[in-house]
Amino acid sequence: MTTTNAHRIPAPPTSEARQRLPVLPLLALTTAAFLAILTEALPAGVLPEMAAGLSVSESAAGQTLTVYAIATGLSAIPVVAATASWPRRRLMLAAVLTFAVANIVTAVSDSYALTMAFRLLAGIAAAVVWAGLPAYAARLSPPHLQGRAIALTMAGVPLALSLGIPLGTFLGELFGWRMTFGLIAAVSAFLMLWIRVSVPEFPGAPRGQGAPILGALRIPGVIAVLFTTAAYVLAHNILYTYIATFLDANGMGGQRNLVLLVFGAASVVSIAVTGALVDRRPRLLMILSSVLFLVAAALLTVLAGDEFTLYLAIVLWGLGWGSVSTLLPTAAADRGGDRAQALLVTTWNSFMAAGGAVGGLMLSGLGAGSFPWGVAALMIPVVLVVVAARKHGFPAARPGL
Repeated sequence: MTTTNAHRIPAPPTSEARQRLPVLPLLALTTAAFLAILTEALPAGVLPEMAAGLSVSESAAGQTLTVYAIATGLSAIPVVAATASWPRRRLMLAAVLTFAVANIVTAVSDSYALTMAFRLLAGIAAAVVWAGLPAYAARLSPPHLQGRAIALTMAGVPLALSLGIPLGTFLGELFGWRMTFGLIAAVSAFLMLWIRVSVPEFPGAPRGQGAPILGALRIPGVIAVLFTTAAYVLAHNILYTYIATFLDANGMGGQRNLVLLVFGAASVVSIAVTGALVDRRPRLLMILSSVLFLVAAALLTVLAGDEFTLYLAIVLWGLGWGSVSTLLPTAAADRGGDRAQALLVTTWNSFMAAGGAVGGLMLSGLGAGSFPWGVAALMIPVVLVVVAARKHGFPAARPGL
């Protein structure tokens, strides 16, 4: 990316036409985020049927999610470095094409090895999407609306989790899991046409002039953003991965679906509020997000068996979590552009995967009651770092505004 400041996203032209959000192109990018999550997580909703179709155990079929997440986390930095000079729309089209091919292969393949190979490729494509979406959304928009543009684009994540996965599971039960993956491939093909028609092209960095990605760690504020991402995502995934176990341990197992629905609804509300305010109050929103999750954890440490307190904590948790899919990518983009985004993707996915492992160790060693205590132990330093990083990591105003 060519800019006068290598660490910032270039401001788009300030013509009158560019003073509004380009909604149609942004919705295309939102759909790309939606597809990345749906492609990753759909096997969880059709796991028994998928395992039978591939003639493997359910635990082996579950590794289709693992290989995707690992590929995304490990490939972000090398893939972003290798494609830095590619035109941005061409790169996004290549990623969506990979989703289409991977899903159609999954739909027709009887080979577990072949399915896993294309799931790995889809995970690499997801790294391209996650590293590129925030910067692309910002470049499409005028400076004073860039945060709102990122919020709209990243709304595809909770929409996929709260609506896409249940819908995919329902379609899998109705038409079969292979047909469901085929439908996702068809949507991917349609999205390619949508991106080609509506999303403008932007050049990549001149060949040989891209700055080393790890050099972004020297930019003031980047380490604070990455630490916050690591601790926040780890805390969330420790609790979210084992939420059913936690509810069962507190006599609330029968309310699992309602709890998840309330959490998803609170997350969507948070995204809407964050999108409206992120360009004007990014620091305040990040502090509130961290404090809300910490308060939720505190409530769950001793009062998870009380129904009212449980749902209050779930709402606070959802409000806090829903905003970070916008706030952290926006902070990373403001601090270090595409390079910081690559580091963010690697950090996010690595600690998302670590959440399941750490939570499993806590469950076996300390029991389900230890989860909110672990969350609190992680979120206290998050709050302290966010409050302390007022100059560079999480300033009161976005740069250039």
